[in-house]
Amino acid sequence: MKKKLLLIFMFPFIVLNFIVAQSIDKVEPLFWWCGMKNPELQLMVYGKNIGEYRPSINYPGVFLKGAISLESPNYLILYLDVANAKPGTFDITFTHDKKKITYPYELKARKESTADIHGYDSSDVLYLLMPDRFSNGDPSNDQPPMKGTYKVDRKEKGSRHGGDLLGIENHLDYFDDLGVTAIWLNPVLENDANRGSYHGYFATDLYHIDRRLGTNEDYVRLIDKAHKKGLRVVMDMIFNHIGPLHPWVLDVPAKDWFSVSPSPRGNHAKEIYYDNYASKYDSDVMKYAGFNVDVNQANPHVGKYFIQNSIWWIEYARVDAIRQDTYPYADFDMMREWNIQVMNEYPQFNIVGEIWTNYTIGTAWWQKGSKLNTGKDTELKSVMDFTLMGMASDVFHDKSPNGRLSKIYEHLCYDFVYPNINNLLRFLENHDTDRYLREMPTDLRAYKQGLAFLLTIPGTPQLYYGMELLMNGTKSAPGGDGNIRLDMPGGWAEDTQNWFVRDGRSAIQNEAWDYVHTLLKWRRGNEVISAGKMIHFMPNLGVYVYERSLNGKSVLVFLNGADKEVTLPLDRYTEVLHGKTKGTDVITKRSIALEKNLVIAAKDVLILEM
Repeated sequence: MKKKLLLIFMFPFIVLNFIVAQSIDKVEPLFWWCGMKNPELQLMVYGKNIGEYRPSINYPGVFLKGAISLESPNYLILYLDVANAKPGTFDITFTHDKKKITYPYELKARKESTADIHGYDSSDVLYLLMPDRFSNGDPSNDQPPMKGTYKVDRKEKGSRHGGDLLGIENHLDYFDDLGVTAIWLNPVLENDANRGSYHGYFATDLYHIDRRLGTNEDYVRLIDKAHKKGLRVVMDMIFNHIGPLHPWVLDVPAKDWFSVSPSPRGNHAKEIYYDNYASKYDSDVMKYAGFNVDVNQANPHVGKYFIQNSIWWIEYARVDAIRQDTYPYADFDMMREWNIQVMNEYPQFNIVGEIWTNYTIGTAWWQKGSKLNTGKDTELKSVMDFTLMGMASDVFHDKSPNGRLSKIYEHLCYDFVYPNINNLLRFLENHDTDRYLREMPTDLRAYKQGLAFLLTIPGTPQLYYGMELLMNGTKSAPGGDGNIRLDMPGGWAEDTQNWFVRDGRSAIQNEAWDYVHTLLKWRRGNEVISAGKMIHFMPNLGVYVYERSLNGKSVLVFLNGADKEVTLPLDRYTEVLHGKTKGTDVITKRSIALEKNLVIAAKDVLILEM
């Protein structure tokens, strides 16, 4: 008899829960916090015909400012003012005719401090990695059921390979031992797509980690453990486009939710922003074509959604910085507002935009405070030096008698156009470019020169996973992008090689690792390199010389670009020698005499502490 009474008593709740499940699929953000500087909260409610319902809220300090029904009846956008709200869970009641649905929503208490969110600066070295290709810590999450059809096959370069967050977590000691100070993960949000979208750039849920990589809780734990080791974490985001299986694509909220291009093929002509003669046609093609499903950030509801999403991940997961993909393709005004609002909540934060241009001036136009931009300031703190990446491999591998280091010298001559050179991200390769090493090297002279240069010039350096172990490849070879996104040997239980340990590597790989390790450990905390001024000299006899100095300390760098031994007269460098006649080589610890001449071996590099 008691069991029957219990069932009768529970029946109304069973029915109500059934209605909720049928009518409200989810609400985004998943929860929010009290005490944000911006008191406005947008809630995007998903559910069948929810747009026909009228919401109400009765909770102290929460004021419902408005409810927006969209063209699709299955969305409803609420705008709340939570300026005076206290932490707790309140009910949002949706009514339509005689139907009533109640949805509980939580406001959490913010942490008292954001000191654990560090940002990054020029004292850091970022290590970029692709989670699917780095290490498989949990094989049980390799192939969960998804809407899209895909397979896990390590023999296919375009398939999923099974790397995940736990695999990264298991190697935090590796990053710390190597000497990098921050890890940048290619996108980790859900990519439910045919073929699996192993790279992460076709998001289908902006509030959940892809289940093949782990869970939201796994992501938070990874960041917490990274922080405890002194490592910062950069989150990769994409506002410009989403995947074709995103709910917004399957059920379009409104006709202006996406951008429409006059041409299906993108021109990628980022110059249109500062081209006095650019046509509207070319501008629209650049902004709205060339990627998967182009989202219209100029729609104020879309813009607000993306801004909140970033703040949500920062507050929830404590990420230190954001790298924004395809930055110029998104709406300029929305991205400007995004930077303002994020930095208002987290002044120490850093955002770097992917500004892929071939010219320094074009890149500098995008940095906050640029005098080249005579219109609205972008408010974007950091930009990326693709120009250096584009020339570095050819310049340092050049085998002509006098080399081509003059190109590198000339490139740095244009650093004056950047409002803040320390917030320029410098790199030799990344996940979209040919590897710095096109093939496995037989000697490391060009390799060492490129890395020495990267790690001693002004700016913030970034390495790409495997560079420290001589990963090589080009996109033009069969397999395309897969050639530059190879698995890290040793990251899978079945691997016969393990590059994470010394015994699993070749002699030349260990030589490379030792070189990078020594440079990174020396650079860590070295303010002469991260904050010092620079003086450089036009290459002479193929040798490029520059000084970094701060507070009476100095470092001299000699790069011999010539494919021959050079006897370099030192009389032209007296202003940086400061009367000193010797220096200590950072790598070998040898004392190097600096008197009348300096003999430098072919393609050699010396980094001397004076």
